[in-house]
Amino acid sequence: MSKDAIDLDQDVSEKLQSLELTKRSEDSLAGKLIYWIGIGFALAHIYFNTLGTLSELWVSAIHFGGFALICALMVPAVSTRSRAGGNLVLLLDILLGLASIACAAYLIGFEDALYDRGVKFVNADWVASAAAIFIALEMVRRSTGWFIPVMTVLALTYVFWWGPYIDGVFGFAGLSLETVMFRSFFSPEGMFGSIARISWTYVFMFILFGAFLVKSGAGDFIIELSRCAAGRFVGGPGFVAVLGSGLMGSVSGSAVANTVSTGVITIPLMRRAGFPARFAAGVEAAASTGGQLMPPVMGAGAFIMASYTQISYVQIIGIAALPALLYFLSVGFFVRVEAQRSHADSVEIDTRPLREVLKEGWHYALPLVVLVGMLIKGFTPTYAAGVAIISVVASSWLSRHPMGLRDVLDSLAQGSKNMATTAMLLITVGLVVNVVAMTGIGNTFSLMVTEWAGGSLFITIFLVALASLILGMGLPVTASYIVLATLSAPALYNLIAEQQLLELIASGQLPEMARSIFMLVDMDKAALLSQPMAMADAQALLAVVPPDFKGQLLEMAIDPATLSMALLAAHMIIFWLSQDSNVTPPVCLTAFAAAAIARTPAMATGLTAWKVAKGLYVVPLLFAYTPLIGGSWDEVITVFAFSVVGLYAFVGVMEGYLEGPLKLWMRALCAVAALALLWPHELLVLNLLGLGLFVAMFWLSRRPNGNGAPSAVAATS
Repeated sequence: MSKDAIDLDQDVSEKLQSLELTKRSEDSLAGKLIYWIGIGFALAHIYFNTLGTLSELWVSAIHFGGFALICALMVPAVSTRSRAGGNLVLLLDILLGLASIACAAYLIGFEDALYDRGVKFVNADWVASAAAIFIALEMVRRSTGWFIPVMTVLALTYVFWWGPYIDGVFGFAGLSLETVMFRSFFSPEGMFGSIARISWTYVFMFILFGAFLVKSGAGDFIIELSRCAAGRFVGGPGFVAVLGSGLMGSVSGSAVANTVSTGVITIPLMRRAGFPARFAAGVEAAASTGGQLMPPVMGAGAFIMASYTQISYVQIIGIAALPALLYFLSVGFFVRVEAQRSHADSVEIDTRPLREVLKEGWHYALPLVVLVGMLIKGFTPTYAAGVAIISVVASSWLSRHPMGLRDVLDSLAQGSKNMATTAMLLITVGLVVNVVAMTGIGNTFSLMVTEWAGGSLFITIFLVALASLILGMGLPVTASYIVLATLSAPALYNLIAEQQLLELIASGQLPEMARSIFMLVDMDKAALLSQPMAMADAQALLAVVPPDFKGQLLEMAIDPATLSMALLAAHMIIFWLSQDSNVTPPVCLTAFAAAAIARTPAMATGLTAWKVAKGLYVVPLLFAYTPLIGGSWDEVITVFAFSVVGLYAFVGVMEGYLEGPLKLWMRALCAVAALALLWPHELLVLNLLGLGLFVAMFWLSRRPNGNGAPSAVAATS
């Protein structure tokens, strides 16, 4: 680690206090309790995911009780400076944590008795269910603030209290409080439902896998490898940040943690090379955010997406790889442009030979090979993660610093600590998802979005992006994705599938069985289906089909595999757009963490990160309008190749710079090239025209008469 990075460590630890609640010291009594409880719960979860046979509802309850205890010990209810006050708060937190375990034990011990009574609540049922909900809300309040608890309370009270007082489509007749409490606590659809199951299976096992990798030294190897691979290019320090953050994020579950762990090295490195400080912080924040898009872990999104779509996890991460690469290339293009403009190559990166780095650290790749290999062979993700964890320990014995018993225990404890707040978040969000299912408000919202958008897929995506931005001000990325997917994925899916249906109608290739739907509606118009027509005519023809028949029409006209890809595209769009809360002011924790390291204004850094992360908005449009998801390999590679150049042209338009400054007419032609390469169409000649335009602008920007002497930008600006 560089001297600048070491000097910044204290500054980072102080400034990041504003980003999250004060946590108890690892050396305190609470810290020691967390350590040993975390080890125990990590081992218990490994058992549940490999050999255990307990019911999923019971395991979810145990998952809640244990991580609520860890969360209560880790983040105090209130901060206090006096020792006596601190001890009192600790005692109250321990009691609250033990109460969460008591709630879990009550569900396990008295679930049968409740059903024997015909699901009639007694006083103990009321106390246990109310206490569990309160504890979940309190733990989330401590770790993320008031937004999620308030949203959850509003959702629950909507069902039994104020829903009947609302007129219009969002009115709800209401359910009894007893029914709401039963479905929230005892039912396998509530707080211990599918979202909780995802939490204690996929999410925990992969977070634990990441903790073992980091403890084994893989993080240092990733940074060293990134320096060797990218350090010698123009703007090398910036590319080190992009590559290092991408690789680290591929196994990390947190964009903020990714920023802090890699940023203390990459941001000072970029500053010394001549990059403006604010730009260096923005690149690190944008690259760390992209780590959540990179397989195999993708935060928790890939697992939740697999549960929602019923598409295999292996297939999802395979499809997600090229879009993630597009995103990192877009960030890299910003780095190269800024390197040319700022002359940011004044410092040569001290790197060891690549062969030497690989010789010392090749074994760090073995766990990933084991993980991917087992997934391809058909093993479940949780089982594959368990074996991959063992392989981390085994492969470390090939290094100079083999993991011993203490390292294994530290990894188990750290995995539980990393999981605690995420577990409580997912369990609490499960309450909101259950309300959406109970009330049917998700279908209502999807219909409203479709109506507001007037059936336009582009406007629908814009509305989802706006909703994700608003939700992201109070919700973490995972929660934002779950809520948005529950509410708007059906609308997006229908519009994407209808887009494919329109193409079939316009080409005259609609299957005979599907034409029967049109015959039931309008025989005269059904006769037009046998010949090609304009897209506008196809839209007018589809408009006569009643909404109740459109679902059947889609199933008859489009094969199930294509429909499943349309559903995946809808979820991928929402998942990508949900990431913008990491880099979009006014609430952008990843950018704030990078700003603390770079010593730059937080909001200004957030705006820079938002600009550099524009791929979050461009690539989802490719999901919707091109075969990037679900197309054949030649279609996917073609879209990918032209999109790479299109993104570079897009960056040139935004920055007004490529190899040199772009004059106004050059910038306009660059915009035409970007549109030709990124805008959906099937004309190869248009893609080639865009490619030719970009190459011409790139070459012209290198010429001395079109490339005025750029002024150096101070690294501290």
